[in-house]
Amino acid sequence: MIFKQLLFGTAGVPLSSPTRSSQDGVLQVRKLGLDAMELEFVRGVKMGPEAAAKMLDLSGKSKVVLTAHGPYYINLVSKEKPKIHASMNRILETARVAQACGAYSITFHAAFYQGTAKEQVYEDVRARMREIVSKLQEEGITRLWIRPETTGKATQFGDIDELIRLSQDVEQVMPCIDWSHLHARSAGRENTAEEFKNTLGKLETGLGKEALKNLHCHVSGIAYGEKGEKHHLVLKESDLNYKDLLKVLKSYKAAGVVISESPNIEVDARMMKDEYEKA
Repeated sequence: MIFKQLLFGTAGVPLSSPTRSSQDGVLQVRKLGLDAMELEFVRGVKMGPEAAAKMLDLSGKSKVVLTAHGPYYINLVSKEKPKIHASMNRILETARVAQACGAYSITFHAAFYQGTAKEQVYEDVRARMREIVSKLQEEGITRLWIRPETTGKATQFGDIDELIRLSQDVEQVMPCIDWSHLHARSAGRENTAEEFKNTLGKLETGLGKEALKNLHCHVSGIAYGEKGEKHHLVLKESDLNYKDLLKVLKSYKAAGVVISESPNIEVDARMMKDEYEKA
């Protein structure tokens, strides 16, 4: 999918939704003047075929773009083989349901280093991602982007260079750029216009202009320390330079989906959309 502009949405059902159902969430997203919603499967993929078919119909009629976030319990390089297989299955389950809902992209936290050399972790993640994509393609799931997310701690696999390299090495893979995680991972850096430009430049150089035209991003306020991410914050309570980030994204004519993961998900999503439109 190629987008014409950035679309803004919520990580899960908006807090103001009349119920916690994904269907009501999509309707509320549209009512709020937003354009996207991320299905949050972080505690397990529990949506059945009937509900997924309803989401496909409703998101299409409402013109709300869907993405999905896989379970937190994923580690593709666990020292226990059963956990590796379970992790791969969780990604596959997320992709299958996302496809049935009409989502265009899924994301997840791929792995932890756990004292293993970074290059070995990279090779292991790449091998398992190839298996996952191959299986999905056998099932006819070929247009859904599979996106490991940039992570918020240096102990986690997922800096921007690793994910660009992985996207070069495995078809149907692109990064999900969590700008707040990049900021936290670097203990407060990655927060100026020049640093934002540098990240987008890396993406364009490594993966081409297409990568800038179908972004899947996360943004929120974030608390961090020397070891990286602590927890999410409301944007106005954090030091994330989101206004310059939005200006840089607009100057690059970037397009795709920006998902708010702040505690006040729809408030910050709407604030970012308004800020982007006047940038």
